[in-house]
Amino acid sequence: MELIVAKFGGTSIGNGRRIKKAARSVVKEYMKGRKVVVVVSAINKTTDELLQIVDEAMEDAVTEKQLAEIVSMGEMTSVRIFSSAIEALGVKSEYIDPFMDEWPIITDSNLLNAKVDFEATEEKSRELLKLLDQGIIPVVCGFLGRDPNGYITTLGRGGSDITAFLLGHCLKADEVIIVTDVGGVMSTDPNKLQGAKKLDKISVEEMRDLATHGAQVLHPHALKYKDPDIKAKIIGFEHGDLSAPGTEIIGPSKNKMVKTTTLNPDPISVVAVVGEKILNKPGILARLTSRLAENSINIIGISTGQNSVTIFVDKKDADEAHRLLHDVVIADDDLSSLSLGRDIAMITISSPDFIDTPGIISEITKPLRDNDLNIVEISSSQTSVVIFVDWNDGKKAYELVRGVLE
Repeated sequence: MELIVAKFGGTSIGNGRRIKKAARSVVKEYMKGRKVVVVVSAINKTTDELLQIVDEAMEDAVTEKQLAEIVSMGEMTSVRIFSSAIEALGVKSEYIDPFMDEWPIITDSNLLNAKVDFEATEEKSRELLKLLDQGIIPVVCGFLGRDPNGYITTLGRGGSDITAFLLGHCLKADEVIIVTDVGGVMSTDPNKLQGAKKLDKISVEEMRDLATHGAQVLHPHALKYKDPDIKAKIIGFEHGDLSAPGTEIIGPSKNKMVKTTTLNPDPISVVAVVGEKILNKPGILARLTSRLAENSINIIGISTGQNSVTIFVDKKDADEAHRLLHDVVIADDDLSSLSLGRDIAMITISSPDFIDTPGIISEITKPLRDNDLNIVEISSSQTSVVIFVDWNDGKKAYELVRGVLE
């Protein structure tokens, strides 16, 4: 019998009519013979309103324990209403909150931004299987956890997504369905550009990067628990149907861990273009990169300084790239000269945890410093750090930084 985990965001259960529609969509899947675990957020804006009340009433006097308990009220209210709505449709349901023995999400004691204890959670999640085997639909608070002392913890804003994918992983669900106020993942924020289109599919890696750079569709940490064999999709609440099409989340690849360290197999060459204060002159990057693109030369990386642009290309393309960019420099008064550097190695370290890991760059670079390996260039994003070193140092550097993620 198939098992699905369906998570309903705050907007999708924002009023009684929507809660009823959501409950009907769950019961519809149940009547098809599927087991369903429901995860719900606080009803729309409840958490924000609770936080505002706390701020106005107590200012800085509230403790972390008190605050965690107060903001948990939104989810604990939601599960009771949602479970009752399911039972009103003639199907057995039980709400599950952190005060109950069946509560599955166990965390550390960082009360307001807790980390999941995966092994303990995996074991406790089996309690839900007992309910499912009895024909009961569990409705679980999203966003919340419980620490070893029995205190309520929270997983951070947007944590209900983590709850859904975590339970999907622990229960070996067939599918995780995220129900939101949009019909899926859009090509960009539709509130900012009217031409935004819904995507039929998106990879875990793309979705993670999109989320870490500000998209509000899904919490980036939720995808840590996305198994390759578990289907997942994001749909809109307006359908009232969990079988509705949305955006399917593909992966991750079975051969690719979410945390990775890779060494580019071939040497890379550096072309450095210089000019006075070129960072403040519009169009410089476009002129340089367009010339390479017109000649089918791929740019592996690029970095900028106040007076320079450094472009990384495959060694096999280096001489041609040097010649083409020299033509641009000669023709452009804003540029003065360029150089073709030595062969270098590129090492990429990626992890969704980087965004919440202060000092990660120093952790990565420390073993290189300790072994007297010089870094030619370094660049970073919210989920990856790219290091360039001398080609002869590449393999050693790779082995040293690989240990950072282990």
